[in-house]
Amino acid sequence: MTQSVPPRTTSTDLLVLHALRCIGFSGIAGVAGATGLPEADVESELIDLAVAGLVTRTAGDFGGWGLTEAGRAADAGRIAQEVAAAGVRTRLTSAFDRFMVLNPELLDLCTAWQTRTVDGALTMNDHGDPSYDARVLGLFTEFHRRAEPVCAELSGALARFGRYPVRLADALARARAGEPAAVADSTSSYHTVWFHLHEDLLATLGIPRH
Repeated sequence: MTQSVPPRTTSTDLLVLHALRCIGFSGIAGVAGATGLPEADVESELIDLAVAGLVTRTAGDFGGWGLTEAGRAADAGRIAQEVAAAGVRTRLTSAFDRFMVLNPELLDLCTAWQTRTVDGALTMNDHGDPSYDARVLGLFTEFHRRAEPVCAELSGALARFGRYPVRLADALARARAGEPAAVADSTSSYHTVWFHLHEDLLATLGIPRH
């Protein structure tokens, strides 16, 4: 009987470094949300990464953390090593192909959530029609059901991808509980998390964004 191989785990410092690669400029809370790590651990790793010249912090009310050019290069190199060491490139590529089939549908659903046709004219959705929103959320729920196997394939290859299905499910649950921004209009929305996953796949596989 063949034993299944557990997905490869990622070191904490690389989790934090790579989170900034995927989500962009962010505060500690944003990195903690993306990685699932406690904020205190994230802050400690960011300080160490800053000392190493891999990240930089901008002060002020709208400040945050971001990668340096050295940090971006270090992330690319370490992520490539991770994929090679785990021997999962074929699995990740297969999952990426399935992701890209779903991607246009997700974008269409977000458009349907943010706009609707009233009296023949396209207008912004003010979420004043509960029946319309319920229909779109139903489509999101069905979409999420089909996205789950893709996320499971990714999580089975590299453990760090396991954070995405948790974040996507949380965003959908918040939307269904009456938080319209959780679909496509907040930093923790379904659309934003999906975008982060897209960036992660591109970065992990070394595919330039066109």
